[in-house]
Amino acid sequence: MCWNPIINMKFTGVVCIAFVIVLLSALAPTKAVFEEKVACIPTELMTCIPALQTGSQPSADCCGKLKEQESCLCGYIQNPLFSQYVTSENAHKVLATCGIPYPTC
Repeated sequence: MCWNPIINMKFTGVVCIAFVIVLLSALAPTKAVFEEKVACIPTELMTCIPALQTGSQPSADCCGKLKEQESCLCGYIQNPLFSQYVTSENAHKVLATCGIPYPTC
């Protein structure tokens, strides 16, 4: 049986494509491994209380902590113990001053 060079090139192309697909699918799950899980610790936001109560300029520490816990804000909004602090008009001002968009939960 004669080996046809055209069929050989097509086969090689299919093998290369299959290899790339397998390689990419094997690498895709590793992205989740490197994502850091944020601990939602509301007491770390104590530095924001003065700004939340008065609408004053938040401290740099407050903004830093809010940015760290940005993914926690919806949980705080849904928690009756913390929602008053996150849904107030002053909270909107503090988040805006810190450059954090108000969450849509």
